[in-house]
Amino acid sequence: MTTAARKSTTSKKSTKTSTKTRQKTLLVVESPSKAKIIGKYLGSSYKVIASVGHVRDLPKSRLAVDVNNHFEPEYINIRGKGPVIRELKKEAAAAKRVLLATDPDREGEAISWHIAHLLGIDPNSECRIEFNEINKDAVKEAIKHPRAIKMGLVDAQQARRVLDRLVGYQISPLLWKKVRRGLSAGRVQSAALKIICDREDEITNFVPEEFWNIYADFGNDFKAQVSKRRGKKFKIPDKAAALSVKEDLSENPYEVREVKRKDKKTNPYPPFTTSTLQQDASIKLNFQARRTMQIAQQLYEGVDIKGMGSRGLVTYIRTDSVRISDGAREQAHKYIETMLGKEYTGSGKFTNKKNKDIQDAHEAIRPSDVELDPEMLRDSLTPDQYKLYKLIWERFVASQMAPAISDTVSVKIQNGKYELAASGSTPKFDGWRKIYRSSSSADKSMNIPELAEGDVLTAKNVETEQKFTTPPPRYTEASLVKTMEEQNIGRPSTYATIITTLGTRRYIKREKKSLMPTQLGFDVTKIMSEYFSDIVDVQFTAQMEDNLDSVELQKMPWRNTIDEFYGNFEKELERADAEVERIEQEVVLSDEVCELCGKPMAIKEGRFGQFLACTGYPECQNTKPIMIKVGVPCPKCGKDIVQRRSRKGRIFYGCSGYPDCDVTFWNKPIDRTCPKCGSLLVENTTKKYRYKCSNKECDYREE
Repeated sequence: MTTAARKSTTSKKSTKTSTKTRQKTLLVVESPSKAKIIGKYLGSSYKVIASVGHVRDLPKSRLAVDVNNHFEPEYINIRGKGPVIRELKKEAAAAKRVLLATDPDREGEAISWHIAHLLGIDPNSECRIEFNEINKDAVKEAIKHPRAIKMGLVDAQQARRVLDRLVGYQISPLLWKKVRRGLSAGRVQSAALKIICDREDEITNFVPEEFWNIYADFGNDFKAQVSKRRGKKFKIPDKAAALSVKEDLSENPYEVREVKRKDKKTNPYPPFTTSTLQQDASIKLNFQARRTMQIAQQLYEGVDIKGMGSRGLVTYIRTDSVRISDGAREQAHKYIETMLGKEYTGSGKFTNKKNKDIQDAHEAIRPSDVELDPEMLRDSLTPDQYKLYKLIWERFVASQMAPAISDTVSVKIQNGKYELAASGSTPKFDGWRKIYRSSSSADKSMNIPELAEGDVLTAKNVETEQKFTTPPPRYTEASLVKTMEEQNIGRPSTYATIITTLGTRRYIKREKKSLMPTQLGFDVTKIMSEYFSDIVDVQFTAQMEDNLDSVELQKMPWRNTIDEFYGNFEKELERADAEVERIEQEVVLSDEVCELCGKPMAIKEGRFGQFLACTGYPECQNTKPIMIKVGVPCPKCGKDIVQRRSRKGRIFYGCSGYPDCDVTFWNKPIDRTCPKCGSLLVENTTKKYRYKCSNKECDYREE
């Protein structure tokens, strides 16, 4: 064969290979686990790869927003993403078609836009697909309906990113200079912190007021409370007034004036949104918002199910909508009718209360397949995955069920000038409560006998009860998330990050479930309230969220939103820099002395918590961690077990001999060993039992 012939043959082979290679469609998603699952759905004609989140962003080292050029953001390729970007470009060049299938929200749309920029794809072309759940049918259906990138979503994300960068990167240096290094401020973060600080001020300044309740006890657990005097509600302020009412009651008969009986229907709760999922997981599972979102993401992206392979178990987890698809509703109704009976099936339709245009983009959070009940998946899921999936599944199924019906009775009893009232209810039909119970689901159970108007009753006793008004409770994660949603501060998808940041910066601390501001949190809030009142103002922050929604709907240019904010902000920044005096942090001395110079050691706050530092600084720069002993010797080396805190702020317990000894526990150990295997016992965090064995392979539990 001649050289020319060989070249011709090689050229034909090359052309054939190139044509064959370019037969594949490249599908780009965000996470590797999602890519793996979707790749199996689509087969060999598709190449599915992950961008692993954002590929372009503002650089961390500088502001990177040109305020003099209409707030032009200066995007760069994210450091460390070089290999991913090279793979994207290589696979895109070899593909006949590229589809961008990042998450179906503002952030996902922006990621697609950045990828399109890197790959030279026209954002107006049909390059974008989205699906609300990861299953074969949903993905294949999405591929049939590609669309252009929605610039409203992209611009809303850009506006939020630029706003947060302007606030964070210009106030944080001020806090470093005036308070201490390592602090941060944020447009939503600072508003949330002020809510917590304001509540603490309410509690501190609260003055309790005395009041009294009076009950007439008619026996058989039937009591009625004095509620009105001469037809009007009144307050019994002290013991003398209570005794006076009690004496008045003894002078007159108790006559039944009104008896009302009726069936009360209680409708089911709607399926979960991001916010309500975080709230319920906090209340029922004791999950922090961050933990809830991490586990929910795993359930959405896909889990290996025994005998079924990898599959996504829930729909997209970042949503404000309570809407569900007709297909999901039909499937749920069929399941309920088969398993429980037709009488348990309800309408299952719910309406979004706020901005329908924004909220209705995605369905509520629900199981991808209601037939996969939690017990079927228990062996395939981690304990946390099982708990959260069960919560989502039960809430969704209950939302499609019939109302619960209670038999209620209310009674009004007249005694001279006083009116007494009693009410109670008993379950008649459990309805949705057969599947799902909330903290307010229980019926009031009072034994109210058969009564008729005109009946005269005899009180066996009249009870007086002293009470005091109580201050508002401290926020928990659940109540803070609820408040932020009600006041339109931030987005549900950001709540977990905001609360985590407040804890990481030591602006708040936790006492059991309660969130309390630290002195540092108060100091920062004081500066923010005095000099950056707009940023911590709830109404202003809510209005900014509305503006971002308007940008998404393309009713407002995103740069105008920034422009409206920045003029006043720039002046506030200059004034704060000139006027804020440095806040010296209180020096708290410990009982320890420095082993290097003999001076006392002070307790200091750092990025990862408290530590001891020599008061002889800067001459002596000795520091060491604070050791909180738990009174238990290390089972490996005999040294003290001490409380520690991870880089993410989570408390754990480890040997004080670290790094020579690496014994650690997530639960607090006690000075007792397991009777089955000899390992240390640790405190349990659930109510089912008090202690458990620290050995994961041992099943010993103790009440």
